[in-house]
Amino acid sequence: METREAPPAHLLIKIESFSLLGTCGIDKYETREFVAGDYKWYMHIPWIGFFLGKIIVFIVFTDFTSDLPANWEVNVVFSFFLYNQISGNYLSSPGRTRCFLETKSEWGISKFISKKILSDPSNGYLVNDNCVFGAEVFVVKKDAIIECVSLNNINIHYKHDLKISDFSKLNERLFSEQFIAGGQKWKIILDPKGSGMGTGSHVSIFLSYLATSYWFSAVSNGYGWPACIELATINDPNKGFIVNDCCLLSIEIHVQAVANVIN
Repeated sequence: METREAPPAHLLIKIESFSLLGTCGIDKYETREFVAGDYKWYMHIPWIGFFLGKIIVFIVFTDFTSDLPANWEVNVVFSFFLYNQISGNYLSSPGRTRCFLETKSEWGISKFISKKILSDPSNGYLVNDNCVFGAEVFVVKKDAIIECVSLNNINIHYKHDLKISDFSKLNERLFSEQFIAGGQKWKIILDPKGSGMGTGSHVSIFLSYLATSYWFSAVSNGYGWPACIELATINDPNKGFIVNDCCLLSIEIHVQAVANVIN
């Protein structure tokens, strides 16, 4: 069982004079219908569970309409809740995934909470003979994006060279032309005066989609080295990095895995 502050999203039911349910000829309590995931449901609590020393709770599918296809099924993640009137939190069951069918229209928990724990007023669940139950029902839709990740036993290796002329005249960020590696488009980005932590002291180099062993995605589509090489070092003619005001930048790419969305 878990606890949380937020109330359940779909149903809250307060039962007053809870102990009288077993003495007035009511064998179960059924809530009114509520809508979740475009379908109708209700929750019911069989009173026999209380005589067995526990609380039993069920979610029931009631939306039997002509719009349902033959052999329909509705996959659902549901949870039950019990309000703690002392702490202000909700005790909740872990979400359970079940398939509702015409021949199986209800699912539940055979022991949500014991009678002993519920009946003890110091626990906060049954206070002045009143208690509050709740439920959440989330329908699992079938329109999920399907993504396929292709892992390679042997890394696919690519190399791309970029010749930069008139290096001393570069004052702004340089973007290379796009090139293809591993079926993806890439671009080299060079900041001649540095960026980030390398501003003013280093040359910064970035690759949009790959550097070392990072995972590139639509969210994180560029990695690199803000402090790749010191300006004093690359500009030193004795180091050999710049000859006749030209330098050669070489990028090696090892594609280890590719994830694609399957339509």
